[in-house]
Amino acid sequence: MLKMASSFPEEVLEHVFSFLQSDGDRNSISMVLQVVTVSQMLDPSRSRGKPHFADFNLVPEGWGGYVYPGSSPWRVPIPGLKRSGSRGCTDGLASIAANCRNLQELDLHESDVEDLSGQLAECPNLRSLRLHRAVPLDRLSNLLHRAPQLVELGTGAYSAELRPDVLSNLSSALSACRELKSLSGFWDVVPTYLPAVYSICPGLTSLNLSYAIIQSPDLIKLVSQCPNLQRLWVLDYIEDVGLDALAVSCKDLRELRVFPSDPFVLEANVSLTEQGLISVSEGCPKLQSVLYFCRQMSNEALITIARNQPNFTCFRLCIIEPRTPDYLTLEPLDVGFGAIVEHCKDLTRLSVSGLLTDRAFEYIGTYGKKLEMLSLAFAGDSDLGLHHVLSGCDNLRKLEIRDCPFGDKALLANAAKLETMRSLWMSSCSVSYGACKLLGQKLPRLNVEVIDERGHPASRPESLPVEKLYIYRSVAGPRFDMPNFVWTMDENSALRLT
Repeated sequence: MLKMASSFPEEVLEHVFSFLQSDGDRNSISMVLQVVTVSQMLDPSRSRGKPHFADFNLVPEGWGGYVYPGSSPWRVPIPGLKRSGSRGCTDGLASIAANCRNLQELDLHESDVEDLSGQLAECPNLRSLRLHRAVPLDRLSNLLHRAPQLVELGTGAYSAELRPDVLSNLSSALSACRELKSLSGFWDVVPTYLPAVYSICPGLTSLNLSYAIIQSPDLIKLVSQCPNLQRLWVLDYIEDVGLDALAVSCKDLRELRVFPSDPFVLEANVSLTEQGLISVSEGCPKLQSVLYFCRQMSNEALITIARNQPNFTCFRLCIIEPRTPDYLTLEPLDVGFGAIVEHCKDLTRLSVSGLLTDRAFEYIGTYGKKLEMLSLAFAGDSDLGLHHVLSGCDNLRKLEIRDCPFGDKALLANAAKLETMRSLWMSSCSVSYGACKLLGQKLPRLNVEVIDERGHPASRPESLPVEKLYIYRSVAGPRFDMPNFVWTMDENSALRLT
């Protein structure tokens, strides 16, 4: 039964869980699950996912689920535990590591657990270990000597005083980890210690350097020794020249994420342009997923990328300065994004940025038939743009919008579409409080929340826009773990203060 359940799509499991009305039934199901993440061990009445825009500080403090030490989930027997993760939860993790011999995955990169070297000897089946930033490089060597069977490793701080013995010990420990496929971490990198990982580079399929301040020459040396790399997360220090090298060396690359090292500087601090992405699209024929932060883009480049990579399933472009046009023609980027959705017919996730008119959303509605998640920011002319998306994207599940001129008309006209989706997030748009009340009335099976730190929305005219609107499905009904400036709309259009 468990083996069969693990193969079910997420949508099927969600449908099954929707029939479980009591907390007791949901707890019973949790007792037979083999994979448990500590960060998800929440009281069912508090279990809610945050929208992805939480990463941009758009979700208010205090909004979300919590774990309290000593609460009931910690008292649930976990004899079959295979995976444990932590986001700031420290109590009991060392005990888990010491007593769960079947433990396969331990994620501590956001926790404060300090020394696990003794406990790791008790976990012969451990395959994945992600450490936090406070773990120094010399301790990493000791940990690796106790767990040479690791397949995935998050290093913690990758820095130490320049000592030959530290480099020698680390090189020896890493060389013994012959099964390593994935590396991450690398906080506070001292480049002198990077050669220690060269011996395992040929076997790596995943490399996450999104916390690592490594300049382009050192990055080129590193990625050039990873011919089997399938996933790379890296800061923009890699620059165009590094992406050129990636395109030459890593023909099996499937996923690329390039993050900004300093998105707040006015002038570019690195030489990263659309050309780097073009090079990867030309040189890596298996590429399917891209997240790319840059400062300039052109329609011509987007058309070239779309034609090079029709197999994209995920394309997220973040031009750092909002409403930036095609830097060559000063035209909107409508045609370029139109080419992305037209040529990449299997696209399921899309994030757009730059200067875009309603025409771009007409392209998305027309061609984005497989889109499941769409993120929009600082784009569009009118409600017509939102209407194109909601009426045209048949498989849309998550829609996140910020700072767009979308309002009541398109939202109310497509209310039925919202019931087929998992969530809609809108902030700094033109949705009125009156429309939110109507949505609460029209969508009794969904949670319709108004988030407004200016005070009670009823204290202002109903025609004024609210700060934020979040509509989502949940098996456990409305949340109660929210600050006092979040209100839930009920089906009678009354405002219930929670």
